[in-house]
Amino acid sequence: MLITGFGTIASYAAGAGVLTALLTRGRARLALSRAKHRSLTGHSRMARRVASLIPFYEFGEDRFFDSDGAAEEVVARRREAFYRLAALYRDRFPRTAALTEKAKEGLSDLQFTSAYRVPFQYSRFLRRHLTGGSFLASSGGTTVTDLDGNSFYDLTGSYGVNLLGQDFYKECIEEGAARVRELGPVLGAYHPVVAENVVLLQQISGLNEVSFHMSGTEAVMQAVRLARYHTRRSHLVHFAGAYHGWWGDVQPGIGNPAPAHETYTLSEMSERTLHVLRTRSDIACVLVNPLQALHPNMGAPADSSLVGSARRANYDRAAYTEWLRRLREVCTERGIVLIFDEIFVGFRLAPGGAQDYFGVRADLVTYGKTLGGGLPIGVLCGRRELMRRFRDDNPVDVCFARGTFNSHPYVMGTMNAFLRQLKDPGIQSLYEGLEERWNGRAEELNRRLAAGGLPVQVANLSTIWTVLYTRPSRYNWMLQYYLRAEGLALSWVGTGRLIFSLNYTDRDFVVVMDRFLAAAAAMERDGWWAGPATTDKAIRRQILREMFRHRRGRKQRSSAA
Repeated sequence: MLITGFGTIASYAAGAGVLTALLTRGRARLALSRAKHRSLTGHSRMARRVASLIPFYEFGEDRFFDSDGAAEEVVARRREAFYRLAALYRDRFPRTAALTEKAKEGLSDLQFTSAYRVPFQYSRFLRRHLTGGSFLASSGGTTVTDLDGNSFYDLTGSYGVNLLGQDFYKECIEEGAARVRELGPVLGAYHPVVAENVVLLQQISGLNEVSFHMSGTEAVMQAVRLARYHTRRSHLVHFAGAYHGWWGDVQPGIGNPAPAHETYTLSEMSERTLHVLRTRSDIACVLVNPLQALHPNMGAPADSSLVGSARRANYDRAAYTEWLRRLREVCTERGIVLIFDEIFVGFRLAPGGAQDYFGVRADLVTYGKTLGGGLPIGVLCGRRELMRRFRDDNPVDVCFARGTFNSHPYVMGTMNAFLRQLKDPGIQSLYEGLEERWNGRAEELNRRLAAGGLPVQVANLSTIWTVLYTRPSRYNWMLQYYLRAEGLALSWVGTGRLIFSLNYTDRDFVVVMDRFLAAAAAMERDGWWAGPATTDKAIRRQILREMFRHRRGRKQRSSAA
């Protein structure tokens, strides 16, 4: 009887233990779910499922100009303007457009970027009539020139590479190549310039050790791998909307064919995220991309996703600095590796990078883009104990990372030219009053746009800008084609991201501002913003109805077949 009683008590105790464990795991899971951003950006698996349900459909000429239900007079005005603009493109860019179309047949990159410049409903019709081209012949100062001799002010920033102007990087490449010419493209061994680069990077980063990689994506991969190796934990945390390269663990949603299993995508600037970091024991590292300070928890603002005017951006330096400071405290408390991914913003905010700009130190920092002096590079700087790739007490337990072209002599020589020039007083002077100068330029453009009654504004993080639209419309993406016609070069993401080099003078910027205003005024005259009064919510509902209708029609056709 006594034995039976003890058995019953033990069973109850075991059941209570299981229940307690389940409740603990349930609370942890709920906390994790609450720390995700409420949008699809914060729910990668759901975003993938939603993406798989969206049907393809397109607008021919009958709907291309009146997808918003505009009046007949407005539709006619848009149609006339569109074909006039198309004729201008054919006359002005014939050689550039012809080579682009020819190269596109065998170049998958061009096929992708061409298809995703605008929302997919409009893409095919637009590509048949309006092609500017993707080839350039030369660059100089703040301009680039295409194959037809057209000169454009460069607002692409070479995706972040061009910090100090094209001529500066040409000189870095020439100087670097000359310095390593005697060794040439010998791989495996190091040119002596590598040792100097290490010292200069230690000074900039304030960290002990350096490793070189072939791209920014690889540098981030190695940072995460080392964090997992040394903490013996599995998961990384990155924030909703942030970009850290195209490899699987940091791109868990749309764009990655396979779901990521050891990634938590959480909400930035959130108390709930800090709670998750304090309470979970499986987090190895936290990735921060300081670019997100311009639009926390939002993805890259490409025009291909610009279905309304809901794009938002607003940089609050004090608030973001406080967020990074608190994040640093929690990571220190919990032994979590804090990684700054400065591949895009590195040296654009300050000569010492985002660490100096925000006054917060990371455990590992990745650099790239401009650091290569115009050539491809990825760099990881870190604390000595985190950079070690082997364990003294277990010789077979290693964290392997090598690459054929790591520390390529020509890249190292060009990097050295960049790093030494970065210390030059003339270059340092470009950083004096940098934020005030570029904030003032953005404010002046916004003032003139508002004075002209144009439904466009800009927001900026220093020299990184994005265009916002203040009047709900389905045609905001057309502005990129008017800007090109006015002689402003944009990257394939359109008006989502404008990147200026620091060598833009006040005179250069006035010309850019005048051209920007002319493009927006022409778009206004041509009726693209003259649709019926609406809201972004109404636009989204209209697009959902279109999708349901086309999806239902596709199912019916399949059933009939």
